[in-house]
Amino acid sequence: MRLITHLRHVDLAVPDYDKQRDFYAGVWGLTEVADDSGISFLAAEGSPEQYIIRLRKAEEKRLDLISFGAATPGDVDALAERLRAAGVRLICEPGKLDTPGGGYGFRLFDLDGRTVEISADVAVRAHRRLEAKEAVPVRLSHVVLNAPDIDATRLWYETHLGFALSDTLAHPRMGQVMHFMRCNPQHHSMAIARGPHASLHHISFELRGLDEYMYGTGRLLRAGVRMIWGPGRHLAGDNTFSYFLDPHGNTVEYTTELEELDEDAWHPHVYDFSRPEVTDQWGTANPMNELVAKESFNDVDRGVFVAPPV
Repeated sequence: MRLITHLRHVDLAVPDYDKQRDFYAGVWGLTEVADDSGISFLAAEGSPEQYIIRLRKAEEKRLDLISFGAATPGDVDALAERLRAAGVRLICEPGKLDTPGGGYGFRLFDLDGRTVEISADVAVRAHRRLEAKEAVPVRLSHVVLNAPDIDATRLWYETHLGFALSDTLAHPRMGQVMHFMRCNPQHHSMAIARGPHASLHHISFELRGLDEYMYGTGRLLRAGVRMIWGPGRHLAGDNTFSYFLDPHGNTVEYTTELEELDEDAWHPHVYDFSRPEVTDQWGTANPMNELVAKESFNDVDRGVFVAPPV
């Protein structure tokens, strides 16, 4: 039984906190809703989530945690009990959260040592419908994680957190390289990419529509933000993509029109990503190559099996 409902937020730790904060609250288009001694909470104007990115000042760059929502505190307790019985390492027991919006939740380590938070009863943030040509993120779309053994990580998320496989990317020489995973009808809330080490691959942000996606992409280019791949449209998920680097070398994506699936009728595909139309249906993006791929391997994550301090 699936108890996770959606992706809430992704939390990052960075040495140059001010530069990172200026980027996300500035040209990237998020709204800072709270800050407290080296921690910044950033919301998307169209999202009911209290925040979708948390930044923390730290000596080392790391992924602090990924947060998923559950429907009720009872579901949070049921999931914690299920994980405990399966031998999954819990960082803390379910309890009251003291982050913006409050709520009830707990944290655990996934197979690769990432901190995952599960929460319910978080207060809904006052949000709004974005206007035409307003090219700022509506919500968090998905997060992609690098893992040395993508099949093992996929199985862990299927077994313990109830995720389902939507599609897989494969290559004639390299074999399977990415699994797209869902926790609701959206094609993917998370994907698992094959990389040399556990790390963040990219964070994706949904824009209002195609026009807004292109306006946003253009704003970043004019501001001198480095785009590593795009603009284009993937086959798996049918979503648009423009990938940029944030000031600490994390890959961040503007996207729109991610596919909604009929889960009862859906059968996963294996797409050959050596075919250009698989990586980019439009043919407008720069070709995917090893240099582009290596940008998203990211640095070795110093947060593996080390719970964040807050």
